[in-house]
Amino acid sequence: MKLIVSLVLALTASTAFAHGNVSCPAVPQEEKKPQTELQKKLEGEGWKVRKVQNANGCYEVYGIDDKGAKIEAFFNPKTFDRVFPQAEQPAAKK
Repeated sequence: MKLIVSLVLALTASTAFAHGNVSCPAVPQEEKKPQTELQKKLEGEGWKVRKVQNANGCYEVYGIDDKGAKIEAFFNPKTFDRVFPQAEQPAAKK
């Protein structure tokens, strides 16, 4: 039984830190757009969304992006701007 509890705790902790530090600014509930709107937006851009959930103040999306890559991405719930974890900041465009 201890082994099962240890495994569950380890898996939970590893998913929480899988992408380093990611968080969105605090947004009042009435200002958050529905998760279904984000899903429709992404699907309109060619994504295949498997799941959308709340994570650290962001909407966390699991699915396949428009390039066919399996992805876990974070979005601001008010603006739907993509939020990148510190370790995954995209390169600046020239």
